[in-house]
Amino acid sequence: MRIVTKKHISRRTLLRGLGVSLSLPLLDSMIPAQTPLAKTAARPNLRLGLCFIPHGAVIGNWTPIGDGTDFKLNRTMKPLEAYKDRLVVISNLAHKMAAPAGPGDNGGDHTRSPAVFLNGVHPKRTDGADIQAGTTIDQIAAAKIGQETPLPSLELATEDYSGLVGNCDVGFSCTYMNTISWRTPTVPLPMEINPRVVFDRLFGDGATAEERLDRIQQERSILDAVTGQVQRLEGNLGPTDRNRVAEYLDTVREIERRIQLAEKQNQNSTLAVPATPSGIPDDHQEHSKLMFDLMAIAFQADITRISTFMMAREVSYRTFPMLGISEGFHPASHHQNNPERLENLTKINTYHVSLVAHLLERLKSTPDGDGNLLDHSLILYGSGMSNSNVHNHSPLPVLVAGGAAGKMKGGRHLKYPDETPMSNLLLTILDKAGVPQQSVGDSTGMLTEL
Repeated sequence: MRIVTKKHISRRTLLRGLGVSLSLPLLDSMIPAQTPLAKTAARPNLRLGLCFIPHGAVIGNWTPIGDGTDFKLNRTMKPLEAYKDRLVVISNLAHKMAAPAGPGDNGGDHTRSPAVFLNGVHPKRTDGADIQAGTTIDQIAAAKIGQETPLPSLELATEDYSGLVGNCDVGFSCTYMNTISWRTPTVPLPMEINPRVVFDRLFGDGATAEERLDRIQQERSILDAVTGQVQRLEGNLGPTDRNRVAEYLDTVREIERRIQLAEKQNQNSTLAVPATPSGIPDDHQEHSKLMFDLMAIAFQADITRISTFMMAREVSYRTFPMLGISEGFHPASHHQNNPERLENLTKINTYHVSLVAHLLERLKSTPDGDGNLLDHSLILYGSGMSNSNVHNHSPLPVLVAGGAAGKMKGGRHLKYPDETPMSNLLLTILDKAGVPQQSVGDSTGMLTEL
């Protein structure tokens, strides 16, 4: 029950300190006193989290058993069991534009898969500067709903190959492999792998490298710069809002603590801080979870409503010693139907799905309006490749999760006809985000059942 008072604060209220501009989550006090809560809650802001994983999956261990609402999650998706009622697994989608266009266009599947993932457009075969793909759905959405937030969109990754230029895969530019987000057909967006850079982009940082170094050395949080404003703000809030602000600030402080710990581990005793301090954890799981936590808190504070996450890069050679697998991700994906290697790839697939479970839990546990962030989000997770051993692009491992602000019902396995364009899903996602389009890439229509 919302206690209606005469006090009202703006949705865009910011707490400001030296080099800090801290947004706030949605509070009851931001809803005008005469505005029915039901009316406000009926139009919650939809968040889009679009996550890419390379090298497809062992489809036999991915695809649920059964369809419709009567299905069981298969082995790879077991980490999502607690969120089954919020999942829609979509089978038999295809990205034909990621396949060779014809004779003379063989190879290049590792570059086309990420380039096509969010636009359904066959990229131009070139290893020069004349790259061309298609505007991705995150940027189509950002051009409209992204203008209502401080950051139109947020691009995240865990592996940096931005220094690679030229030919990376049989005549295709490395650029196609380095991002899944394209602002225009010729302007790819860089993906950020450093949690500190993302954190400072969201909340501000010291005016100079020296100030940032001082903050790290003294273990001070950016929240210290706004303590007085927090106290004054809380004096104007009701009990529910005070608790919500306290929980939000605790989350900000905890994320910063983890980043500072990573910086200290990386810098050892010298604490040599460059213009942008390094905050990349050595541990891949911690790194991935930090990026998901940053995505979630950016959604919570309405700093952005659109984020992409390239959870690994095509032709990744990351190893997984915590899974007992010493072989790199890309070599492991070329399993040659060997049972032992298929088992290893299944373990890697399952591990990545478990990271998505972390995001869903974070969103579900974060209040937002009359529900939670998971209620008001649409999370896409999938690959532009199917069977990595043969580099095909159908059927793709794809799922969506969340309530999409009341526009999506979970607990379903939707099986479409073979070779249904993945672009139909992209078109449908834009429609649910309130950004309807006539077409996206090679789409033939929306997935109306979604």
